[in-house]
Amino acid sequence: MTDNPTPQHVSPETLARIREYQQAVLEYEKFDEEIDALLSASGGRSEDLSDEDFVRYRELQDLRDLAYNQMKALERSLLDES
Repeated sequence: MTDNPTPQHVSPETLARIREYQQAVLEYEKFDEEIDALLSASGGRSEDLSDEDFVRYRELQDLRDLAYNQMKALERSLLDES
């Protein structure tokens, strides 16, 4: 028995979008954790980051936002299909 049984009526295209959605969620969580680690190292405030760390912080925020947008677009397409 598998952990995530797949209904027989789900198309291969839908399964591919579900996997893509899961990957976007993992990416979002990874970037969010990296942001949290940077902030924790500076006492929790972005204002206290070094210039180099602040640049990385902004990059991570942008990447996290892109992952979030992809996640939401896939979510909408999956919900519209059901």
